[in-house]
Amino acid sequence: MSEGNILKIRKVYDAFLVEFPLCYGYWKKYADHEARLGSMDKVVEVYERAVQGVTYSVDMWLHYCIFAISTYGDPETIRRLFERGLAYVGTDYLSFPLWDKYIEYEYTQQDWSRVALLYTRVLENPNQQLDRYFEGFKELVANRPLSELRTGEEAAAAALENSENGGQEVEGENLPNAVEQSSKPVSASLKDAEELEKYIAVREEMYKKAKEFDSKIIGFETAIRRPYFHVRPLSGVELENWHNYLHFIEGVGDLSKVVKLYERCLIACANYPEYWIRYVRCMEASGSMDLAENALARATQVFVKRQPEIHLFAARFREQHADVAGARSAYQLVHTEISPGLLEAIIKHANMEHRFGNLEDACSLYEQAIAIEKGKEHSQTLPFLFAQYSRFLFLVAGKVEKARDILDQALENTLLSKPLIEALIHFESVQSLPKRMDYLDSLVDKFIVPTADNPNVASITEREELSSIFLEFLDLFGDAESIKKADDRHAKLFLSHGSSPESKKRLAEDYLISDKTKLAKSSLPSSAPSVMGAYPNAQNQWPAGYGLPQGWPQVAQGQAQQWTPGYAQQSAYSAYGAYGTGYPQQQVPASVPQNAAYGAYPPTYPTQAFGQQSYAQPATAATLTPAPQSSAVPPTAYYGSYY
Repeated sequence: MSEGNILKIRKVYDAFLVEFPLCYGYWKKYADHEARLGSMDKVVEVYERAVQGVTYSVDMWLHYCIFAISTYGDPETIRRLFERGLAYVGTDYLSFPLWDKYIEYEYTQQDWSRVALLYTRVLENPNQQLDRYFEGFKELVANRPLSELRTGEEAAAAALENSENGGQEVEGENLPNAVEQSSKPVSASLKDAEELEKYIAVREEMYKKAKEFDSKIIGFETAIRRPYFHVRPLSGVELENWHNYLHFIEGVGDLSKVVKLYERCLIACANYPEYWIRYVRCMEASGSMDLAENALARATQVFVKRQPEIHLFAARFREQHADVAGARSAYQLVHTEISPGLLEAIIKHANMEHRFGNLEDACSLYEQAIAIEKGKEHSQTLPFLFAQYSRFLFLVAGKVEKARDILDQALENTLLSKPLIEALIHFESVQSLPKRMDYLDSLVDKFIVPTADNPNVASITEREELSSIFLEFLDLFGDAESIKKADDRHAKLFLSHGSSPESKKRLAEDYLISDKTKLAKSSLPSSAPSVMGAYPNAQNQWPAGYGLPQGWPQVAQGQAQQWTPGYAQQSAYSAYGAYGTGYPQQQVPASVPQNAAYGAYPPTYPTQAFGQQSYAQPATAATLTPAPQSSAVPPTAYYGSYY
């Protein structure tokens, strides 16, 4: 519709590529439009932005180099561009298209020493076309003399070696002239043959070592079905393969290989916070904090910037590195923009404030969140907020009466729910005698026995589980009469439906301790998604089927509380702006600066200097550039609108 309007075309492509910089095909289309309607300078500008946005894409560098070959007449300019690309993607298992184009170009220049050198370099690392390159190298050697294949440095080294060998022979000449005359010197052709054999043997050894490593990674490589970026989710098999591949390469101990594989992974898995988190942790563990900061900045500002788990990780990461203001800003961003009312963010933020001795601020976070949720009709979050706040006051602040008051307030402000009654049962279980047996029994009865005046919307499974929990509580603290009353009620309501084996086998000690292994269930409705998938190592202190933690006394003071259920984003939460209003807000740029220098991305974080790493770096590319967004597990309904 606007094929002749370059200004409109630029506007659309710029807006799209800010959000999806890894779509190399659209960078190519953008450059083609500029070539058709704009100037060559604009084409170069687009390609430079492209290799900044998707630095580890073989295809992007290939398109740029093809453009350079067709545009520039200076071979050195073209070679510099090829070398820039190879510094990033030359060891990629699928980098053969770029190597092919470079070798093809040098063939047209008939610079045989450069061709031979390219074959030598490509044989050093595993490559999908490694066998073909070795055959191509042997064919080149068979058709060109060794003198044309050696570089100037190689020829000089060979000459020096020959002169040293010749000098040793002269020093050892003590035979009579007759004997000397009878021993003919080795012919020049024989020497040439020996040198050629040695020249080939060195490359063949490289090839064999590369093939040996190739045999170790071929299984991982062949399992990668989609090495490029796409918004559609990857299969679980492919995601697991990336984790296994990364684990293997990390064990090799070569930082260059580790970084480059992570960057390859984060093209295909850019929408999955778990891989960004893993990358940051790996770089942190290796002492490469610049790389860790760069990856975290790209994740939080571009690729998974709308997903709360990356910001919760960023907050914890900042706190661990003594950046308290940065941690608060990350939490504030979740409270106000990313996922207002997210319980996990409130809990973790409050726990952090307590760790820094700000108990009043921690309580304020809960109280503000409760006040906001009270203003909503049928808030799913409110019962959990009350329960968590009570737990926090009891375990951390030691305020028993206030903790009980909070739970009583919850009953006045929310509908009866399994998590809330369960919280009351747990709270009473750790208090001194006498227990509020009759009070708890009345609440349980009201919840599990539907009447015309009180039609309970809870599922039969929830009601049966709560009844079982109360029976266990009574078994510990009740008398025979109260136990019989509850037991009869349970049998009347649930035995006719056939109790689940899980409900029958639940033990008292199972409900009194914090079982960190039961992560499968949630107290929220099944439609409520989880945001905990990005933290595969997170330990949940809440048993399956329970909305609140078992065995409160076992939780250490000040320990960060984990929350399994996540909550869908809610749009109108302006009141959450009151959280930590004195904290500096994290600035999240709406777009990537288009005039940024190559490799300088993003501007608000220190960029990483490749020169400090163990791998080669082109002189014009001083820093690591971004490589885009996804869920930690195959996307749930939480991210449905985003995909």
